[in-house]
This record gives sequence, structure tokens and C-alpha cells, in this order.
Amino acid sequence: MSARIKILLAEDETALGTIIQESLETRGFEVLFCENGEQALSLYKTEKPELLVLDVMMPKKDGFSLAKEIRMSNENIPIIFLTSKSRTEDVVEGFGIGGNDYLKKPFSMEELIVRIHALLDRKRRRESSEEIAIGNYRFNFSKQRLAINGHETMLTHREAQLLFSLSENRNEVTDRSIILNQLWGNDDFFNARSMDVFITKLRKKLAEDDSIEILNVRGYGYKLVC
Repeated sequence: MSARIKILLAEDETALGTIIQESLETRGFEVLFCENGEQALSLYKTEKPELLVLDVMMPKKDGFSLAKEIRMSNENIPIIFLTSKSRTEDVVEGFGIGGNDYLKKPFSMEELIVRIHALLDRKRRRESSEEIAIGNYRFNFSKQRLAINGHETMLTHREAQLLFSLSENRNEVTDRSIILNQLWGNDDFFNARSMDVFITKLRKKLAEDDSIEILNVRGYGYKLVC
């Protein structure tokens, strides 16, 4: 029998936290539930969870501060923020800190569970040697390799991260600010220009398949069409 996936849940509303814990446990997850940021950090260090669900507004240490501290030692663990904040600036800040997803209260449990599975699947693909099909190309994220017709091209780490993000949302527009905050740390002018350079490099490396395009959707972001 395989071990259950361990999730750390930090939520200061006891009733909501209990509902989330029970719902996740009925889906086969192991849930470590705590009600403040300091306790969450302690559990993270001792229990080594595979995914974090963090309320933003918590006593002792808020969710953003907790995520910042965890990201200093772990860039890969998926983090979902839960919050009643609705401003775009708060959402962007959450992604900039290193969050992978953001759920505004109130939310449905089914939506949370779908997002948890999506992030865990994404984490597995990143960590495995599984190749992703992008048109006629085969993209291996972990090895930073792009192959077509027997020819291989090596990507830099940043190119691989960017292509992976675009491929996750293929044929849909990917928000420019989200990519910048996740990969560069903020969405200022200089980082935006840097991303444009990397987009140009990826276009050249994908040029052998005419069916692939990376479109610039003005004022919003990029779309990988394939």
C-alpha cells in the first residue's frame, strides 16, 4: 500500500480548517492541521509535507511571511494560498512570494481538491524524466532538453522554466505578471524586458515546427499555440 500524500494545512478559522481537513482525508490525503504560522513552520520542518495550503491572515506568522521563509530553502514544494482578500495586488503579491495557486474565500472543496491534484501532477512531471510533447518536439524539463527529428537542443534553466509554464497553459493566454512573479520574483520593467528576450530565444529553438507559435497578447501575456 502506497503512503498517503502529506499536506500541511494552516488556517486560523477552526471550523473551516476542520472541514478542509476532513474533506481531504476522505480523499486519501494525510492532513497536518494547525492554526498559526509559527506552528505551521515547525510542522513543515519536522513532517516534510508534499504540499502546503496556507491561509494568508494568521496570528504569529502570516501566510505570506511563512511562504517566504519556506521558499528560501525549498523552491519546489507547491503552495496554495487561501484568503478573503480580493485585490489584484494581493494576488500578484502571493504569486511573487512563490505561491503556485490562490483561492479566494468562500470556495468549494471540490475546487480546492482539483487544484491540489493539478499542482501535485505538475510537481511529479517536473521531477520525473517524463517528456512533454509540444507539437513535434519532445521537451524534458528535468534534463532541460528539447528534441525533434533526432536533434537535441539544450535549454538554460530559465528557458526550461518558461517553456514549462507556457506548455502548462498551451493554447491559452498565460498572464505576463504571473510568469514574471513566479520566475523572476517581480514584474518590474527590467524583468519584463528580460522575459521578452527569453521568449525570442524560445521561438528560435522551436522554429523547426511551423505549427508552433508563441503569441504576444498585448497588454496581457503570452500564448503557446501548438
